[in-house]
Amino acid sequence: MNTSIILKENIDGLGIIGDVVSVKAGYARNFLVPKGLASVANERNVKELDHQKRQLSRKLEKVTKDAEGVKARIEKVTCTFTQRASEEGKLFGSVTSMDLETKLREAGVEIDRKKINLSETIKSLGEHIVPVKLDAGVVADLKVVVKAEEEV
Repeated sequence: MNTSIILKENIDGLGIIGDVVSVKAGYARNFLVPKGLASVANERNVKELDHQKRQLSRKLEKVTKDAEGVKARIEKVTCTFTQRASEEGKLFGSVTSMDLETKLREAGVEIDRKKINLSETIKSLGEHIVPVKLDAGVVADLKVVVKAEEEV
């Protein structure tokens, strides 16, 4: 005898959160439900799941819209740095995500530096594109220009 359940956690070999699956009655009654991994798929619980999915989709839509707005603001900004450099264009120092965060804050864009995806610090002159990972999977491209400091 099988029974339908709604998964509250990802379970290998069974499904992901929110899936309605059919399992043996004993497995559901003795393991999944008591451990809080699933709930019985009765009419009330299914309606509640549908309601939660609608709420989450609205929330995701709003977060995505906000992230797109931040992306547009970030992509308007060009972070320009003037650093001492060698003849070959190597910097005597580097540009870090902390420096980028400071420049963005000065431009009026508040962003956590952990979202700035700088794999290595910038150690050469020229133009660089740095990806900034925002909420809901939105990625903005930040333009960074590093110029050589003029010797006096």
